[in-house]
Amino acid sequence: MAFDHEKRTAARLLDALENATLSIEDTRPLLEEADPALVYLFFGWLRARYHAGHSASEGVLGRIVDSCTASRKVAAMARDGGRDPIVEWFEETYDYRDLGREELVSLVVEKLEG
Repeated sequence: MAFDHEKRTAARLLDALENATLSIEDTRPLLEEADPALVYLFFGWLRARYHAGHSASEGVLGRIVDSCTASRKVAAMARDGGRDPIVEWFEETYDYRDLGREELVSLVVEKLEG
C-alpha cells in the first residue's frame, strides 16, 4: 500500500483528536508538522461528525479548540489550510459525513502525497 507511514502518522493524529489518545501537549507537534490542508480537513471531518448534540462533541470539539489555543501555528494552519486546492477539490467531491475514518485518512493522504 502506498504511503503507509504517512497514513499511520495521519491516523495517529486523527485518533489523538478524536479519542484523546494523546495529550494536547503531545498532539501539538503532530499538528504543527502536518500539512495545513490535512489539519483543515481533519478539523472539518470532526466538526461534521461530532456536531452539537452528539454525546462526544464536547470532548472532541474541545480538543480542537484547545489545540488552536495552545498553538497560534495550529490555529493559522486550520484557517489557511482551507485555501488549499486539495481542500477545494475535497469539499466539491465529498461530504465529510459520508466518509469513515480510514477512508478519510487514506483519501486525503494519497491526494496530498500523490
